[in-house]
Amino acid sequence: MSDSIFVGTDSEGNRQELLFKLANRHGLVAGATGTGKTVTLQILTEGFSKAGIPVFAADVKGDLSGLSQAGSETHKLHEKLIARAKKIGLMGNDYASMIGDGYNYEAMPTIFWDLYGKQGHPVRTTISEMGPALLARLMELTEAQEGILTIAFEIADNEDLLLLDLKDLRALLNHLSDNKDEIGRRYGNVTSQSVAAIMRSLLKLERAGADQFFGEPALALKDIMRVNDNGKGMVSILAASELINSSVLYSTFLLWLLSELFEELPEIGNPDKPKMVIFFDEAHLLFNDTPKALVEKIRQVARLIRSKGVSLWFVTQNPADIPDDILAQVGNRIQHALRGYTPKEQKAIKASAESFRPNPAFDTEDIITQLGVGEALVSFLDAKGVPGIVGKTLIRPPSSRLGPALDPERAAIMADSPVKGEYETVIDRESAYEILEKRTALEEKEEIKAKEAEVKTKKKTRKPTTRKSSRRKKTAGDHIMYEAKLVARQIARQHGRKILRGILGSIARR
Repeated sequence: MSDSIFVGTDSEGNRQELLFKLANRHGLVAGATGTGKTVTLQILTEGFSKAGIPVFAADVKGDLSGLSQAGSETHKLHEKLIARAKKIGLMGNDYASMIGDGYNYEAMPTIFWDLYGKQGHPVRTTISEMGPALLARLMELTEAQEGILTIAFEIADNEDLLLLDLKDLRALLNHLSDNKDEIGRRYGNVTSQSVAAIMRSLLKLERAGADQFFGEPALALKDIMRVNDNGKGMVSILAASELINSSVLYSTFLLWLLSELFEELPEIGNPDKPKMVIFFDEAHLLFNDTPKALVEKIRQVARLIRSKGVSLWFVTQNPADIPDDILAQVGNRIQHALRGYTPKEQKAIKASAESFRPNPAFDTEDIITQLGVGEALVSFLDAKGVPGIVGKTLIRPPSSRLGPALDPERAAIMADSPVKGEYETVIDRESAYEILEKRTALEEKEEIKAKEAEVKTKKKTRKPTTRKSSRRKKTAGDHIMYEAKLVARQIARQHGRKILRGILGSIARR
């Protein structure tokens, strides 16, 4: 078995090969749209898979699904692919006479995944596994709102409340709001306004389809780190053509995956080959509007995860899209053509050229804008870990199909998948929502009982009251006095009417 991936031959006839034992120093594939990045991803993925290394890649345009299908002699580009294979020394003049790594058409063992469960097996994780920091980013919360979310997670841990899906988190937030005074004294200030704002963000998240992402069964890392019966690494392809429209969800998922690998995988030092390879397509989305603390976390993970045997490859249009402290962790670079029409683009070209070890045979900055489709500037780490001199390289053709897999082909791959039936059915076990519902019902029942007991106690302790009669028998004098008062009232009313008529009459005469 080879100890490297043959990527292509440069203009001076040198073979450009990526050494497996240095692949965990991470990599960059950059270039403008239509310059050949997808094909480069294909041949790197094929090389890793053939070496028994599992690969996870996000498929933004749908073309990477072609890895699941073998190339074909009937393909319209067949003759060009054969010509390129001969030109770079991948095969002899006779199609059956192969040298070096050889060239033949071959499909890669593939598992399709999809956060929405449409073009692949559903991908889920739980609210608890996501954690408050990534969840706050996903919901675009303020610092104060993130603080309340952190309190919610702390309470969930302390009270053994499982947070599996969005309804669990919603129930816990309602619990916070209902008991904000008591919780505030123990954990910090909780305001109804902030809780309401988080609830609105949850609703927005749910409408964007994220409710399908949270739940069980959660994705098990072992299922994206599989090797098939023939010893080839399984290629996990995440359908991202729809997901990319929700860039925050897309980037948050990739950050979650990176965090999970970092936390779960053991330290293995510097292995002879990576334990797993991840391609982050549209990598700039990982860093758009990302808090500095989170970028620092990514930088830390990128630096430390290589000792766990994970190779990260950032795929983007322009290297300038990636923060400098992340690029500093990249040892292997493949740069396709860049366009330099504006001052900003020209500055990016200059910065990209300066990142390579110079080649005296050409001016790197000039060559970047002159590269054709399928050509790239390539610099890999040598056996001593030193960046190689940059070479203008013609990239080898892929063995798998150029172009996407058809829907029936995708369905056939899924029907024969090693994880078929493991993720399709949602599991809804008892968690925070059910526990808090039972607790609320019990509290209401106890409150009703207490009120009933209080009413009974009041009835038992009530003293009977006896009223003394204030009535007395009426005497003859009392009747005389009563009659006299009636007469007096009648006389007074009559005189009052006369006086009033006299007054009104005098007013009328005037």
